[in-house]
Amino acid sequence: MATVRSAHWETGSARTLALDIPDWPGHLPGQHIDIRLTAEDGYQAQRSYSIASAGPGAVEISVQRLEDGEVSPYLADVVETGDQIEVRGPVGGWFVWRSESTAPVTLVAGGSGIVPLMAMIRARGLAAGRQPFRLIYSVRTPGDVLYADELRRRAREDAGLDVHFVYTRAVPDGWPVPPGRIGVATLNTHGWPPDFEPDCFVCGPTTFVETAADILVALGHDPKRIRTERFGGA
Repeated sequence: MATVRSAHWETGSARTLALDIPDWPGHLPGQHIDIRLTAEDGYQAQRSYSIASAGPGAVEISVQRLEDGEVSPYLADVVETGDQIEVRGPVGGWFVWRSESTAPVTLVAGGSGIVPLMAMIRARGLAAGRQPFRLIYSVRTPGDVLYADELRRRAREDAGLDVHFVYTRAVPDGWPVPPGRIGVATLNTHGWPPDFEPDCFVCGPTTFVETAADILVALGHDPKRIRTERFGGA
């Protein structure tokens, strides 16, 4: 059982939980944990949540509340510090970034798909990695950006990290382009070119992931270097 060490809001609907998990073996950036809730009548619901943290210490997840979800409303609105949660993990071995890799990296996130990619960014920072990272992060509005202050700080202080936001419904004041979706021009301009042989990680809703991956392939990226993670109901 994991114990909730702390909790804080990232946005109006996304909350980060820091969990103390006994005998935690450590994890790779991109892995997730499974959380299972059991009701008083015995009904159980289980969902997977990507790990946002990197390195030792508490395991952090960021939960986007879905109003019709079975697990996310409880984690976002009900759980308090000191509560215990049934967890299993770490899980996953395909959608992971390893710090010994020297390839440049293109990260493409849709909404809360930023969570495992944030773990990769943080892991690179902890390792003082010199692999150049480019993040393309699509959200509906400026208020929906998870880790907003940290991302801007890291991009400002680290010349090897470039962060580009795409807003689909509303843009900040003074933003140079109107709302829109990630397309060929976005990935071609703000991602690494195929000639650089980057590792590409794409995470978000299924349609978003499929569209972004198809564009990367059409631009000439090696499909074997494109790793995707999709999420559904929570």
